Amino acid sequence: MTTKSSRIQNVFDNRTGEEKIMSLFITAGYPDLESTVDLILGFEKNGADLIELGMPFSDPLADGPTIQYASNVAIKNGITMKRIFDMVRAVRKESDIPIILMGYINPVIRFGVQDFCREAAEAGVDGLIIPDAPLEESSIISKEAKDNGLDIIYLVAPNSTDERMKRVDAQSSGFVYCVSVTGVTGARSGEEVAKSVEKFIERVKENVKINPKLVGFGIKSHDDAKMIARETDGFIVGSALIDAIRKDYPDQEWMANVFAFVKELKYGNIEG
Repeated sequence: MTTKSSRIQNVFDNRTGEEKIMSLFITAGYPDLESTVDLILGFEKNGADLIELGMPFSDPLADGPTIQYASNVAIKNGITMKRIFDMVRAVRKESDIPIILMGYINPVIRFGVQDFCREAAEAGVDGLIIPDAPLEESSIISKEAKDNGLDIIYLVAPNSTDERMKRVDAQSSGFVYCVSVTGVTGARSGEEVAKSVEKFIERVKENVKINPKLVGFGIKSHDDAKMIARETDGFIVGSALIDAIRKDYPDQEWMANVFAFVKELKYGNIEG
């Protein structure tokens, strides 16, 4: 098995040519507790390079209705932080795919920041994205994360100043998460995102020089990904993936259909 601290970096180091890295967000415990590990392993087989595993929270302020819905379902299913760590351990028995826990700081504080970072690292987690613990307020977790070999990934958005982008780049490890539009998460029209994203990505390229750059929020198809991630190292898909699960679950073929959607996101319609 690869050493934990190098998994995210290895993904970018091993990228070939014009390949775009695909990171997929899935809410732990959605659509049911039993499926999360199988979904992660299937995502990897169908082209995912990174996994962002959502830690459900009852008051998800930055999330749109799709991820709010998935969080509520997962909470009703009985998801806990301990179960999330157990899911990561189960994946680690079969896969080296980097896993980044994404969520809000409240459940982390409730669990205990020191215990959280230690147990996450021991389970095989590679990094953290905590959107409501931005650079200025992240000291509550950044030292513990670093001490446990966990990357901390910060976000930049169209309303981030050039100076802030440079500070985010200096403090991030793993990659910088480029939020393509202001507002809550959710799949949007590709054209809507493309119009606003071009100038933003130009600024990102000028100011983020140390870390790879992944762009997310609003991507729901391979064409969207190609258009929006053209000038970055890759792209992130979350809401559109949860929508794809929600559309077919619990039909017999729901998981196969979701994996087909993932493959198309990464490679396009290879039959067409």
